[in-house]
Amino acid sequence: MMEQGKTKRQEIKMLNRKIMEISGVLNVESFDSEEFLLETECGFLSIKGSNLHIKNLNLEQGLVAIEGLVNGMEYLDASSPEKSKGFLGKLFK
Repeated sequence: MMEQGKTKRQEIKMLNRKIMEISGVLNVESFDSEEFLLETECGFLSIKGSNLHIKNLNLEQGLVAIEGLVNGMEYLDASSPEKSKGFLGKLFK
């Protein structure tokens, strides 16, 4: 039997701007050492910083842990040009 009315839930924990743990992650759209783009239950999440890398990834449980220096994060609207930037957009800046 399917669960109806399942609420979306996401937690973001950060320690000293160096370690982030994020739950509710559906997919890792793109990542490099300066930016991660995650599809989450609450929308697309952009994380920017330096020397970023994946410490732990478990999409079955919706968990991602990122290490590096975090400078900022923001949720992107569906109409935002940042979401569609992707690899080729970064290549031809």
